[in-house]
Formats: sequence, structure tokens, C-alpha cells
Amino acid sequence: MNSPFQMISDVFQPRYRVNFSIEKPDGSILLTLSDEDGVAVKRYIGTDQWRDSQKLERLIASLSLTLAIERGEDDRAVANVLRRAQRPESVLV
Repeated sequence: MNSPFQMISDVFQPRYRVNFSIEKPDGSILLTLSDEDGVAVKRYIGTDQWRDSQKLERLIASLSLTLAIERGEDDRAVANVLRRAQRPESVLV
């Protein structure tokens, strides 16, 4: 598996600035995605999520869906995010 941090960065850059910081002794990472308007999303990523490729894909899908809704994208765009998330080989954009 490629670096989980690189995978997340590849999906969300250049639209968002991607920042990772170690926040907890258990190895959890705080992911912050920002754009020109400020912080778009902050999410803790547990070690089980960034070490397991399926959980990582679900995390990316969840973040993509959250961002699409927050951006006010139309229903078709949100549905496309959901469809891409259902494909196991997908890397969402």
C-alpha cells in the first residue's frame, strides 16, 4: 500500500491544503483540510484507519461526501461521490 498520508494528499490537493499533525499518544493523526475560506474540515484519523486500506478508502469517501455537501454541490454531484465510493478500487476526487 502507498503511504496513506500521500493517498489523502493526492485526493484533496490542490483544491485543499492538507495538514497532518500527531495529536494523541495512541498514534491518531489530526487531518485538517483548508482552502482560501479557512478550515473546511478537521478529522481525527485513528491508527486503525490509516493502516487499513479499506478503512482508509471509507475515510476518504466520507470526507469527499462531507465536503461536497458543505460546498453546496447539487444532488447529482453528491450522488457521483457516493457511486465512486462504492467502487473498491476508487480513489475519490
